[in-house]
Amino acid sequence: MGVTTGTGSGARKAPATRIGDVPLRSTFDASRSALWALVLRDLVVLRKHLIEFVIRVLVQPFLLCFVFLYVFPKIGQGIGGAGPAAQSAFATLLVPGVVGISILFQGVQSVALIMSQEFGFTREIEDRVQAPCPIWLVALAKVLSGAVQGLISAIIVLPIASVVHAQGVEAHLNLTWWVIVTLIPLACVTMASLGLLLGTSFEPRNIGLMFGFIILPVTFLGGTYYEWTRLAPVKVGAWHWLQTVVLINPLIYVNEGMRAAFTDAPHMHLYIIYPVLLGFLVLFLGLGLRNFRRRVLS
Repeated sequence: MGVTTGTGSGARKAPATRIGDVPLRSTFDASRSALWALVLRDLVVLRKHLIEFVIRVLVQPFLLCFVFLYVFPKIGQGIGGAGPAAQSAFATLLVPGVVGISILFQGVQSVALIMSQEFGFTREIEDRVQAPCPIWLVALAKVLSGAVQGLISAIIVLPIASVVHAQGVEAHLNLTWWVIVTLIPLACVTMASLGLLLGTSFEPRNIGLMFGFIILPVTFLGGTYYEWTRLAPVKVGAWHWLQTVVLINPLIYVNEGMRAAFTDAPHMHLYIIYPVLLGFLVLFLGLGLRNFRRRVLS
């Protein structure tokens, strides 16, 4: 449908801007509305299962803090050294690490595990890709909803991890707000993008391998329990091999950034953390979108 302009043989039709009394929307506006609807759907589902979400978010961080910062000092096996001062220093390191690991697990659970189910035998993903938007936008909606869940988990975990400790053991926090409001959203989107990549790389029947071969090494070598600079003594000759190897782990940058955001503890330079996390984000999201398209069209 169009509007005729000009006269005679040179007349042409201008593109229609309305259908009856309803104005036509641009492709960008239609895609934006579809993206928002997909994200909103996930958030509505999250609201209906909010108690389950909170329990899932809190179990691991609570147990880490309870065991390391409460039980061990009570039984005389304090981590980080003897005395409350050394144990408080370890608590100061652990609390930001607990926040970082919570963001990682939410990115994996809310995107990778859900996506493995939707790509399973029932092919539930086909309902999503029928939305009036490009296929890649459906995957992007998954990443954004996973990032929101990671952000909520960080908000929940930080105060809990800050207070679960034995008497005399205290995490010395010093909030740097400009780092908090910039780094945490970046970390949430990066970890959700990692969830997209993992969810589209592993077959549903092999999802257990993902935790054994990827998530566990990422967790234990991600600087949750130690600073990256403390790995320097682990070396072969003059090569600080472990300190070098863990640089391929995105969680090390997240946890170092959390220490910069929440404490005065030594940490990796922020001018390294931000660009590297952006690089991981581009890499994970690019590969994840490519894999998503291939899985949908296969």
